[in-house]
Amino acid sequence: MEHEFLPKIDVSIDEKTGVIRAAYLRIRTGTVAETREIADGRAFADYDDGGWLLGIELLAACEVDVFDRLAAQEPEPIKRFLRGSPPRELIVV
Repeated sequence: MEHEFLPKIDVSIDEKTGVIRAAYLRIRTGTVAETREIADGRAFADYDDGGWLLGIELLAACEVDVFDRLAAQEPEPIKRFLRGSPPRELIVV
């Protein structure tokens, strides 16, 4: 089903240090039509051709307000996922 909320987190970890290098938070199923930079090369959001948020790629630590802005227009389950799921190493409060 298109746009179904199917949360999943994929994490890339440095095998020598155990440090998280990147994470991808999948929010919905769908085909990516556009990727937008949302935090100065540190985070990118994927959208389908209808503007639905599909996922977020974290390449470095981001401020928590980045997730709050993305969550603002989303239903409550997605808000909770976006606010509570990113690895701590990739969040700056």
